Amino acid sequence: MSNSSKDKAIDGKEELQMANDRRIEELMKINNRYVRTERHLEQNSDISDPDNLEHSERIQQERQQQMDNLKNIVAYGKHEQEDQKENLRKRLEYTDGYINHNADHMDKETLERTLEKQEHRKEQLDFMN
Repeated sequence: MSNSSKDKAIDGKEELQMANDRRIEELMKINNRYVRTERHLEQNSDISDPDNLEHSERIQQERQQQMDNLKNIVAYGKHEQEDQKENLRKRLEYTDGYINHNADHMDKETLERTLEKQEHRKEQLDFMN
């Protein structure tokens, strides 16, 4: 193996390690959000608006899919990125419509969290491209 080939192999391994480090960090962030939301739902589901509960459940399902995808990438090198991209695009579109239709009826904190989630989705799409 030539020096150039060895350098490329080392660079490739380093890039993979850095990418996996980012994926693990993202997995931990998503997991933390997932756990916090689950606790919140458990503690407040009896007083929450049914529309907010439905929205929260969709977000939780999305988070679960993201976590599963990241685990598969890190553990097995399997990417479900195209499906993930399409899911993110759909969520962006759906949530934009939801915000446009319901922003006047949402409490300030929920609206801010939803807008923050939209920004996060946009960042994820940019990261995937």
